[in-house]
Amino acid sequence: MEYTRLGGSGLEIAPIAVGSMSFGDPERGDHSWTLGEERSREIIRAALELGLNFFDTANVYSDGTGEEFLGRALRDFGRRDELVIATKVFGAMGTGPNRRGLSRKAIMQEVDASLARLGVDYIDLLQIHRYDPAVPLDELLVALDDLVRAGKVLYLGASSMHAWRFVTARERQRELGLAPFVSMQNQYSLISREDERELLPYCAHVGVGAIPWSPLGRGRLTRPWGTETHRAGRDRVALDNYRQAVESDHAVVDAVEAVAAERGVPMAHVAIAWLRRQPALSAPIIGATSEAHLADAVAALELELTDDEAARLEAPYRPRMPELY
Repeated sequence: MEYTRLGGSGLEIAPIAVGSMSFGDPERGDHSWTLGEERSREIIRAALELGLNFFDTANVYSDGTGEEFLGRALRDFGRRDELVIATKVFGAMGTGPNRRGLSRKAIMQEVDASLARLGVDYIDLLQIHRYDPAVPLDELLVALDDLVRAGKVLYLGASSMHAWRFVTARERQRELGLAPFVSMQNQYSLISREDERELLPYCAHVGVGAIPWSPLGRGRLTRPWGTETHRAGRDRVALDNYRQAVESDHAVVDAVEAVAAERGVPMAHVAIAWLRRQPALSAPIIGATSEAHLADAVAALELELTDDEAARLEAPYRPRMPELY
């Protein structure tokens, strides 16, 4: 495995991040399609054997069991000093006050809870899962910096938000001498390209590493249009997204299928190879529910698209409103 850096930071990561939303107790949280602990452990072990060292999870995944399953598997199969564990804070972890959002209190208590569930002394990359307009910006930025100074967190990242908010936050970090955001986890794929207007060019300019979620369009870019899967109808994230531009999405998927057929490779290879042309990209987050998904993603690193192929893939796209800001 040839490793890369997370944006302009010194952190070495695999060029594929393992998305961990599929690891967790299917009886808890919002994702009834999660794998359970035994199957999750098998896939995490396969990822490590492929040389993948970058694992992305969140406190809210399967009501905390996602972090628990990932932490136990990494302790059993991995080397902590070589691993990069990323998690997120923002979502509700209870129904009472101070159990969600980015107040100082919520951040501090939820990070301690994540450390306990993961069974680690520090988090490599702590990300704010979304922007919280209800909390003063200085309050959340100072709280994040305090976690870095305390050694509980090594690097900071952000997730889907408007470019102007992200620029404002990083400028305020600079003004106050605080630890900066070094990564942006945003929705980005051949069928979700709105961040090309401002957010991704800014990230490339200042050295923020993009680690996009849903880089395969929730699986739409991996199979011919209309193909049904066992998860169809049960994936709430997929049902809540990708409703705006069905006609153009269909055309994009057809273009991916055509290029893949010409190259003699799976469609996922083409979708990942296109992402790797983005200057800000550090690593796409691949949510795996089988060992084959991970092996396929690693194999895709060998494919380089021509400019003509990239243009064919991009041509059918039609603008839409950004999702989940």
